[in-house]
Amino acid sequence: MYCTFCAIAAGQEQATIRYQDEDIIVIDNILSWAPVMLLVMPKRHLTQSDMWRTLGRIGFIAVEMGWKYCPRGFRVLSNFGGDALQSQEHGHVHVIGGAFLGPYL
Repeated sequence: MYCTFCAIAAGQEQATIRYQDEDIIVIDNILSWAPVMLLVMPKRHLTQSDMWRTLGRIGFIAVEMGWKYCPRGFRVLSNFGGDALQSQEHGHVHVIGGAFLGPYL
């Protein structure tokens, strides 16, 4: 099965890369409802649940990218399943900020 995030991690699809190392890649989200919308993910294909079971460095990188690109504050979000609007099977964390985000839903 084709996975857009795996293709990006392999250099087969284009994306704006903000950070990468052997295991993790951070890209700009194509959605733009906040000034900063980053996706932090393992390069290796993991489900959302499996990624969270091994979060470790992904969480560290998400926080580092948040402070780098959103020094006044940011949110780290993760969607699980259709009702939460999870659109990709490849596990990932959203870093959102760059402006006042308003109250929670």
